[in-house]
Amino acid sequence: MTAVPIAAPLLEARALSFLRQDEPVFAPLDFRLHAGELALVEGDNGSGKTTLMRILAGLLHVSAGELRWRGEPLRRDRCTGEILFLGHQLGLKGDFSPRENLRIAAGMNGRRDGLSIAAVLADIGLRGYEDEPVRRLSAGQRKRAALARLLLLPATLWLLDEPYANLDRTGIALVNWLLEAHVARGGAALVTSHGAVSFHGGEPQRIRMHD
Repeated sequence: MTAVPIAAPLLEARALSFLRQDEPVFAPLDFRLHAGELALVEGDNGSGKTTLMRILAGLLHVSAGELRWRGEPLRRDRCTGEILFLGHQLGLKGDFSPRENLRIAAGMNGRRDGLSIAAVLADIGLRGYEDEPVRRLSAGQRKRAALARLLLLPATLWLLDEPYANLDRTGIALVNWLLEAHVARGGAALVTSHGAVSFHGGEPQRIRMHD
């Protein structure tokens, strides 16, 4: 009987750390995230959660340790379009509408097969606001406009830094629905949150930040 090979982790951190002014922001981290898994990054304010997410998104350089992608040392040119980061800065152009912002994002990263921008904006709760300049939207509506990229773009790994901020209960349920659907189709996600998070899809992996 031939043994079934074990798939390499989608993302793996080995003794990962980051220095600021020669001082470590967080203790060396080791974790693995496979396709179909969700991880919750936990820690006090200032523990380095956002720093970790920015490292994983390629916005900061690793100080020590290693990041691996699908079993190989992570190279950004090999995973273009596969990693999607949503942080405190939503990455929206305020003078453009949600529809225009999504067109730009899809032009750079492609889109999931069979999805239209109009349908995505309706599903995300922005029906009637598709062509309103983003700067005129409420904080919650702007957050939904940013979350729409999760539905539209074909990224495999989502890095979501405080995705529940500025959302009401309906918006929080929307984020959970997005995550559950993404994991169910073989995607993976790392999420930070200051509040208690409950995922209907089961208990997530927990990555604890320590200084």
